[in-house]
Amino acid sequence: MPGPVVVDIEGTQLSGAERRRLRHPLVGMVILFARNYASPDQLCALTAEIHELRSPPLLIAVDHEGGRVQRFRQPPFTRIAPMTRLGALWDVDVLRACRTALAIGYVLAAELRAHGVDLSFAPVLDLDWGRSGVIGDRALHRDPRVVALLAAQLMHGMSLAGMGNCGKHFPGHGWPAADSHTAVPIDDRGRAELLAVDVAPYRWLGVALAGVMPAHVIYPQVDDRPAGFSSRWIKGVLRRQLGFTGAVFSDDLSMEGASVAGGIVARGQAALDAGCDFILACNDPASAEVLLASIRWRRTATFERRRARVVPRGPAVPMADLLRDATYLAAREEAIALNTTVPASA
Repeated sequence: MPGPVVVDIEGTQLSGAERRRLRHPLVGMVILFARNYASPDQLCALTAEIHELRSPPLLIAVDHEGGRVQRFRQPPFTRIAPMTRLGALWDVDVLRACRTALAIGYVLAAELRAHGVDLSFAPVLDLDWGRSGVIGDRALHRDPRVVALLAAQLMHGMSLAGMGNCGKHFPGHGWPAADSHTAVPIDDRGRAELLAVDVAPYRWLGVALAGVMPAHVIYPQVDDRPAGFSSRWIKGVLRRQLGFTGAVFSDDLSMEGASVAGGIVARGQAALDAGCDFILACNDPASAEVLLASIRWRRTATFERRRARVVPRGPAVPMADLLRDATYLAAREEAIALNTTVPASA
């Protein structure tokens, strides 16, 4: 049975060492990056081999939000505009923005599933405070109400293609300027302000959220640990106060924002103990091996229920069939139009 560790692979096909690693009982998911894509046929072959390694199959995920965080960009994948354009469109045409968001969610998920990818870590629920370079145009809007409503449409579109979702980065990564990939961001705002504004989309989206990824950000007014290692945030706010029942994914444990928790094993254990269901160990195969050899974890029925929330539903539609499907083609046209419909500065 799959476990809680999410690992990556180095190239466009599996090595012998990677096949052995993916068969480890603690591995439960594989995350792909741009380096893992060479062509549609190659990606389909790679995902098929990963799925065939285990029963039930390992899940395959990717960061595929649109804009600068879209791992697969070459045709037949549709180039998705940065999410800030949806917010700009909302400001001039609310109904069209909702329709476009739904179309983007469907196209994004249908294309990924057609190539064997089960989950995209999307949508971004961070607010566009105009302060964070790493978030920047990945954010939908500054108004949490708009973020929640557009995200709901994106998630509905993903669901139409049988894909779950993962809102990120809880409770919010839009305020601190530092990039958690290379630094330890700190958000000094108080708990009440965070809950009223940045956390609001998570509360409003409710059961529609299948997954949540906490931020490698420290909110010292709440806890001196980053949210991804904080039981106050995950068990206290997210689970008890907001009633979230889906899967919680740590952000990549190799990021600098995670360094305050110690080495790779200490980071992974801290994330699990804080309430994460899955922990990501990327871009360092040696560290992933150390983590798998040392982590303490016990399978529970709760873990299985939460994992089931992000398992794809129904069969995927092959890409050749999508390209003959009127619904997909109309949605793709709508998604493509966003690249030119609203100026980025609107």
